[in-house]
Amino acid sequence: MPKQLRRSLGLTTGIAASCGIVVASTTLVDMGHGFGLAGMGFIIPMLIAMFLNLMVALSFGELSAMIPRAGAINHYTLPAMGSFMGIFAVISGYIIVQIFAGSAEAAIPGLVIQQLFLPGIDPRVFSAIILLFLMAINIRGIDLFGWTQIILTVIMIGSLIVVGFIGLTGTGTGTPVVTELDPAITGWGLLGLTALAFWLFIGLEFVVPIAEEMRKPRIYVPLSMIIGLGIIFIAKAIFGSASVGYVPLDTLATSETPHLEAGFAILGRSGEIWLGIVTIAATMATLNTLICGIPRMLFGMAQEGQAPSTFAALNRWQTPWVGIIFSTLIILVPNLLGIFTIEVIIIYILAAVFSWFVCYIIAHLDVIILRYKYPDVKRHFRSPLGILPQIIGIIAMVYMMINIFPDPDMKRQIYLYALVFLGIAAIYSALWVKLKMKQGLFETTPLEKLTDENYDEQ
Repeated sequence: MPKQLRRSLGLTTGIAASCGIVVASTTLVDMGHGFGLAGMGFIIPMLIAMFLNLMVALSFGELSAMIPRAGAINHYTLPAMGSFMGIFAVISGYIIVQIFAGSAEAAIPGLVIQQLFLPGIDPRVFSAIILLFLMAINIRGIDLFGWTQIILTVIMIGSLIVVGFIGLTGTGTGTPVVTELDPAITGWGLLGLTALAFWLFIGLEFVVPIAEEMRKPRIYVPLSMIIGLGIIFIAKAIFGSASVGYVPLDTLATSETPHLEAGFAILGRSGEIWLGIVTIAATMATLNTLICGIPRMLFGMAQEGQAPSTFAALNRWQTPWVGIIFSTLIILVPNLLGIFTIEVIIIYILAAVFSWFVCYIIAHLDVIILRYKYPDVKRHFRSPLGILPQIIGIIAMVYMMINIFPDPDMKRQIYLYALVFLGIAAIYSALWVKLKMKQGLFETTPLEKLTDENYDEQ
């Protein structure tokens, strides 16, 4: 019997894991910029983006219900398109994102602590301490990860809602402001902000790598994503609506920390400190999710011979400790070296997100292919309306990729880096499959092997 992860997580942890990436501190910045550009009208592209991300949740929900394995997108792709596409999806959609976007995210708590509490100390020191702390938590056991994620998520979501209500009800210490919208960003012009709004929800599928550690994964995984999506929308809509009442729109649209501007405007210095703490909690939740999720994907790949076998090693607490250390280091080292300037890291992040969209397209294709290859297999959760959500999802991903950034020069650079990222992922995947596994690139694995009774819910 293959090595097993321990099932102990419930729905609450699943929801917290689903929200972990989605409320990254960088998304709080994007939220402020969106409301700064469109005012309350930004809720419309937020609704559209939530719907598009629901398509992602439906696809990952159906796939995880069929194959509730830690390898996530890799295991879903094996019976649909083979090992090459499975490895490619993990590297392009998650490991690359962790290296670049994760490193940028890790820098934020150090900067906030330096600006608000301890000026004069290198922020990389704080970021390193936080990363090593989260690594220790994840090595210690999945239950400790779960409780940490729940606490951080409650702090994040609860604070956004509470401060938002204070602003909406006018019970804070700040003075409301009145500003005018740019007439170009009204009516149909709001649709141009859909790509920006999409970033506010991206990453909700990070609950699927812990499917082997959830008590009822076929129910809890899809439910976690759908509930998490609704919670995120409500929290950000409330806080964003309050922000436009207290901060000039041009300030929200251009500030590097618009959520801190809103906290200060609504509650003064105490509000700024409060939102600073929320920013730190948001980043910690994101990093905690990354350090937990990527090792599970590598664990699943190692069990299928798609990654070095050391990634399948479990410690006394039944956690994939080698992958946890690896996932921490690929965030920590670039952060400590400080090799990226702010201007360059924006390009890297968006290029990584471009790769993420490719992974989403693969997930949608997996659902479509498996529907036709295995029409009679029991699906404990089934995406409704045939394959329409998947078709809509693929079209949406292509739209986001085409509209990745408004500036043409920046867009060309993003495409160039994305092509490099995807090229490296494709070359590595092809070499591993042909030379190490000695298989055909698109040789598929029977679905029955991946739904072995050893992995049934316990």
